[in-house]
Amino acid sequence: MPRRNHPDHGRARDARGGAQSELGAATGWARAESGADGDWLVRTVPGAQATKVYRCPGCDHEIRPGTPHVVVWPADETGSVADRRHWHRACWDARARRRPHRRW
Repeated sequence: MPRRNHPDHGRARDARGGAQSELGAATGWARAESGADGDWLVRTVPGAQATKVYRCPGCDHEIRPGTPHVVVWPADETGSVADRRHWHRACWDARARRRPHRRW
């Protein structure tokens, strides 16, 4: 039997070598997190890939280019760009201890 040069044609595999679930395949670069405020998909953005200015909903300060941070969106929304929010890692981790800052 000849060797396949492109096994699975780029399909994502889980840690056990099986095909990922539909959710995992669609968000292979994000991890799921659950909290009192719901289920979220979280992606870490290294500083080298942070090229725009964003406003953190946790502290209402800017996330400047070059600053590592996380992008978060509800787990039940599949691919909705409008629901993504950029947070400082510390602000995301502290969200259960404080409410998001409201801009007047």
